[in-house]
Amino acid sequence: QVQLVESGGGLVQTGDSLRLSCAASGRTFSPYTMGWFRQAPGKEREFVAGIGWPGGRTDYADSVKGRFTISRDDAKNTVYLQMNSLKSEDTAVYYCAKAVGATPKQSSNQYNYWGQGTQVTVSS
Repeated sequence: QVQLVESGGGLVQTGDSLRLSCAASGRTFSPYTMGWFRQAPGKEREFVAGIGWPGGRTDYADSVKGRFTISRDDAKNTVYLQMNSLKSEDTAVYYCAKAVGATPKQSSNQYNYWGQGTQVTVSS
């Protein structure tokens, strides 16, 4: 089993920055890819960013390219999402997820472990 715990969410204003963290524990055997997804009220869960193993390949949703950066520290079994220039439309619950394999994946169906989510609210 794998446990994922997100942290770092909160209430910020438009243009501010936040860094989300996701700590993994349990059977975290490499290679594995990590992803961040988000779900706003009344909307479906959507892909935000993904990072492969050992960490050189990343993928982003068009809506966050140039503003968000995903990274991972395998020594700490932790993945991060640095979010800059936040907009009101970034408001959502953010989830981290883990998938088997080395390449980042955009489909939530390809991820087999999920965290409980952390709320990010951007006030305009």
